[in-house]
Amino acid sequence: KWGYKKSIVYGLLFSAMGAGAMIVAVNANTFTGMLFGLFIVALGFSLQQTAANPFAIALGDPSTGSARVNLGGSINSFGTTVGPLLIGVALFGSAADITDEQIAALPLTQVLVLYTCVGGLFLAAAALFHFSKKVPAGISAEKQEPANKALYALLIITGLLIVTFTPVFSSYTTPEAKKIEAIGANMGALQRQADSTSTLLKTDNSPALVSAKTAIIAQIDTQKAELNALQQPLEAYRMKWLTAALLVIVLGLLVSNQVAKKNSEGWGAMKYPQLVLGMLAIFVYVGVEVAIGSNLGELLKQPQFGGYQSSQIAPFITMYWGGLMIGRWAGAISVFNPSKGLKKLLLMVVPIVAFGVVIGVNTIAKKDMSPLYMYIVCVFIQIGAFYFSGDNPAKTLMVFSVLGVAGMGVGLFTEGIVSVYAFLTGGLFCSIMWPCIFSLSVAGLGKYTTQGAAFLVMMILGGSIIPPIQGKLADLLQTTNPAEAGFGIHNSYWIALLSFVYLAFFAFKVKGILKAQGIDYDSVESSGGH
Repeated sequence: KWGYKKSIVYGLLFSAMGAGAMIVAVNANTFTGMLFGLFIVALGFSLQQTAANPFAIALGDPSTGSARVNLGGSINSFGTTVGPLLIGVALFGSAADITDEQIAALPLTQVLVLYTCVGGLFLAAAALFHFSKKVPAGISAEKQEPANKALYALLIITGLLIVTFTPVFSSYTTPEAKKIEAIGANMGALQRQADSTSTLLKTDNSPALVSAKTAIIAQIDTQKAELNALQQPLEAYRMKWLTAALLVIVLGLLVSNQVAKKNSEGWGAMKYPQLVLGMLAIFVYVGVEVAIGSNLGELLKQPQFGGYQSSQIAPFITMYWGGLMIGRWAGAISVFNPSKGLKKLLLMVVPIVAFGVVIGVNTIAKKDMSPLYMYIVCVFIQIGAFYFSGDNPAKTLMVFSVLGVAGMGVGLFTEGIVSVYAFLTGGLFCSIMWPCIFSLSVAGLGKYTTQGAAFLVMMILGGSIIPPIQGKLADLLQTTNPAEAGFGIHNSYWIALLSFVYLAFFAFKVKGILKAQGIDYDSVESSGGH
């Protein structure tokens, strides 16, 4: 009813309201109010994203639709790269790493200024869209049949997700969970004592100090055994419910599509198998993208992966998210309609420039990027994948998914910097998946394209299910093998590998689905634009 243009404007206005709610909450010093403000900001974002992706496809030549989505993503990724630095300067007057002490001493007035500026930017962007005469309204003239059955199916899935998540949340307030927290705090204090004693032993190797250190280590081992005994059943319990949440999504969507095949009335866009499988692909893609980055910090702390301190991890995390920017910059080249020769040249130059930007921005922020200089080799692998894939989204998704499987496989079966680089490639190979999945999923939907886009955006829910599953698997594996440091977090990356396997399956399967519907597989982007 609103069309793309108004939906984006209203989404920006919602986000501006959320920024205003944050200002009120910070003034009132209420954490619940801040959560409410963030929810409103996110509500605006979801509305913007639902409209923006099909809007970008419809804005020009349909054959370059996915390239325009990539262009939007590349600007988004650039914001992700430089945003933290700008926030650091705005709040703390420095782009360098911020300490906990600086955060604790931050005056609330600085936060108010920040959210005032953010709210102003939302309003300015809304005004820009509203008053731009050449921006089409994007309202569909075709009448859509009610999709009541799809609505009921999604409401049932939502209700079941609440049922599965409630025990997980509740498990963090049980007596066992509180005891685990207390033991963890005590172990931290004992470890500090052990470190202090080790420092003293460098200058005083007296029997009393040696005995004291031995006693402290024995206490730590005892506490660790008690911790593992408490954690294993609790983590297994959480893992069970999180797996149930995953099954609710997968089975709920697949069953809905099977029912819709028998009688499509009332199912709207969900009667199309490419959309339902694409919803699962977006779910998995967002999940694996977040999971790799979220668990990377803990992996890097393990001795066999560098044994980095928390303050040394930031460059690697930045490079992972920077990899998304590198790929999206390259994927956006087609939107400028360069000649064939120039495009080949740009596909080589742009990713290298983007890599330089990630290195340069973080060097300005006084981060040590030297361990990542050789990561340029992985960027060259990505460049080769772009040359091989061409502009075909299905082929691109297949190639990058297979490379994702290979990257996770190398990471799982190696250690050290090779393994770290392999896991980091998840950012490079995830970079262009969103527009590819999106284009393939809405291909042939016709008047249901907007509805299909909304269903696809709902599936960013994967970012709240797959990463915790990987985290709980890591915890569970570690309690079964506590003697080997990093065993759990390392082997938990099988979740990432299996996620890329499904994405490769979707790229393969959708070819037959579109062909059966009479949609030209090689010009699927054109279908996605109508």
